[in-house]
Amino acid sequence: MLLSLRTTFAVSFATVTAVVTVLVGVLSYNAAARLVRVDQESVFDQVVQDLRAEVRQQRMSPDDFSSSAPGHDIVRPARTDVQVLGPDGTVLDPSGPRLPVTGADRRTAAAPEAGRMVMHQDVDVGHDIYRVATVALGGGRGAVQVAQEFSDTEDLLLALQRRTLVLMAAVVTAAGLVGWWLARRITRRLSVLASAAEAVARTRRLGIPVPVTGHDEVGRLGRAFDHMLGRLAQSEEDQRRLVQDAGHELRTPLTSLRTNISLLRRIDELPPAAREELVADLGQEARELTDLVNELVELAAGQSDTEPVSQVDLAGIAREAATAARRRTGREITVRARGATEAEGRPGMLTRALSNLIDNAAKFDPEGTAPIEVVVSGPARPGTVRVEVLDRGPGITDLDLARVFDRFYRAADARSRPGSGLGLSIVREVALAHGGGPFAHRREGGGSVIGFTTGPGGPPPEDPGPAG
Repeated sequence: MLLSLRTTFAVSFATVTAVVTVLVGVLSYNAAARLVRVDQESVFDQVVQDLRAEVRQQRMSPDDFSSSAPGHDIVRPARTDVQVLGPDGTVLDPSGPRLPVTGADRRTAAAPEAGRMVMHQDVDVGHDIYRVATVALGGGRGAVQVAQEFSDTEDLLLALQRRTLVLMAAVVTAAGLVGWWLARRITRRLSVLASAAEAVARTRRLGIPVPVTGHDEVGRLGRAFDHMLGRLAQSEEDQRRLVQDAGHELRTPLTSLRTNISLLRRIDELPPAAREELVADLGQEARELTDLVNELVELAAGQSDTEPVSQVDLAGIAREAATAARRRTGREITVRARGATEAEGRPGMLTRALSNLIDNAAKFDPEGTAPIEVVVSGPARPGTVRVEVLDRGPGITDLDLARVFDRFYRAADARSRPGSGLGLSIVREVALAHGGGPFAHRREGGGSVIGFTTGPGGPPPEDPGPAG
């Protein structure tokens, strides 16, 4: 049978507490019992030694220890029972419980030397256990028997043992209840997380809130789970929008292709000039459709890039992208680097972003003679690098500045030019993936400055104003 986490925690807590309690209880009882027994034995031994010293120092007779003799409370020690024996071992003055007299006791009573002793352990008197010492008075005058009951001590220790067991049982029970309460308190929030996860799996809705509080590990787990669901929901929304936008943008070239393909059925009826124009349109539409699909793939790859992060030199990447762009466009492209341009990043993504910026500058300034400038500078903030691409094209209007990095957005004067409107959107995705952000503004003297930053710190630094 599978136990719940709450039950497992409570049982474990009670088990550990029980082991510790039993161990402490046994050790404490053994120590207390040993101390009590040692104390009792030491007291009895001291009484016997004092009695032996007394009879050796003074000539004493059985009458001196009689319970009716004056001062008997001095010669009859406290916490002991005293019984007086005559020279022949007969009992002259019995103790409270009459003590047994053995042959060894009789010989001791008749012994000539004072202080001679015989010791009896675990003597059964009635229903009690005694320890008995017989001390000779000397000169054959008799002996004194001193006894101490040990059964009352054992009864006391037995009562202590029972109380210890009751206390241990109470502690273990309390530990189980406290463990159950703690387990319930802790696992209640875990149950909320489990319910949220089950709800997500059942409904496939990622927007389910996770109401978990606290600053401990469970609270951190709840916040991380909530953040994860938020990121997944945002990713799902991005994918949905990408599919919708892509479907919208693909309809135009596909419709044009379908129209031109329908004309192919009557190509024999068309004059030669119309045929050439039809074939050229088909080739151009196929190229535009191919470019659009490629950019869609690049955009999707930029959102879920698994390329490892490494130390890269953005100035070096800019030079490589500029060299490739020169071969494609035939334009002059210059690269300038200022300061330290190394940063943590993904080389493939950064190359794609720089190529898109340079191609965008070349596309909007096709007849330009001034070189396209690429400026890589850093650090504007610790750990950041700024990349700018400057052109002398028509520039960007105020309306377009706010939307130039949106997917599929194309300015009114750019809709007649080739392209899908995804190039700068890819730049934005790359910049955000590297902890920075994109920027764009008009260039002094005409043209545009478009670029991005990388590194920690969120959005890019404030633009320094129009670039010259």
